[in-house]
Amino acid sequence: MQTLQEMLSYPFISRAVIVGILVSLCAALLGVSLVLKRFSMIGDGLSHVSFGALSIAMAMNIAPLKLSIPVVVIAAFFLLRLSNNSKIKGDALIALISSSSLAIGVIVISRTTGMNADVDSYMFGSILAMSNEDVKLSIALSIIVLILFILFYNQLFNVTFDESFSKAAGINVSLYNMLIAFLTAITIVLGMRMMGAMLISSLIIFPALSSMRIFKSFRSVVISSAAISVICFIVGMILSYQYSIPVGASVVVVNLSVLIVCSLVGKH
Repeated sequence: MQTLQEMLSYPFISRAVIVGILVSLCAALLGVSLVLKRFSMIGDGLSHVSFGALSIAMAMNIAPLKLSIPVVVIAAFFLLRLSNNSKIKGDALIALISSSSLAIGVIVISRTTGMNADVDSYMFGSILAMSNEDVKLSIALSIIVLILFILFYNQLFNVTFDESFSKAAGINVSLYNMLIAFLTAITIVLGMRMMGAMLISSLIIFPALSSMRIFKSFRSVVISSAAISVICFIVGMILSYQYSIPVGASVVVVNLSVLIVCSLVGKH
């Protein structure tokens, strides 16, 4: 507790904690639907698309978030539409787009700004380096994601578990699948600063898997997943502060530890 108080006395760390908690919440809530729909690796694919967009924005001197958000949202819709109608399904399609976007990003950067520290922060996360403008935008968008998730919770629940029944019940399945894709895209872009392109998918997958080991109902899994995600982020931040290790990697290791514990508890 004393370490946490000491950390929060620094304004840049307290800003990072607020953004981190909100992004962790968004990622955990959406992660449950994505894992259950077997579309959990979309986070990995979209993070690499985001990296490609960020590299182009940096080369063109455009504010990174202003370019990457619309690009990643379009990519999310494109992924969803193609995986439903294409001969290339889910995981193969994500791998295809993921590796292509990462390669384009690396080429653009190597030909323009070079592989500098700023690039490293987008690859592996650097939440403490966020500007005031980034922080404000991240908080606003995170709140929008949370509000939309709560407002359409019942529809998202139905679409997640049984698309055929949802269609029969008159629910616009494609609309709510697009909403999931849209919310995921926003969360991925926001999480890039925190976890980086290489680690962001863990923020979506780990809390959902951990809570599924213990709880069975959708509501319980969603609530526990959100709690696990926030706690893991705070513990990860404290470990990062104490031992001078990267925040993203620290959060992933804490999440992995919780998953192992939950898996052991779930077996008994």
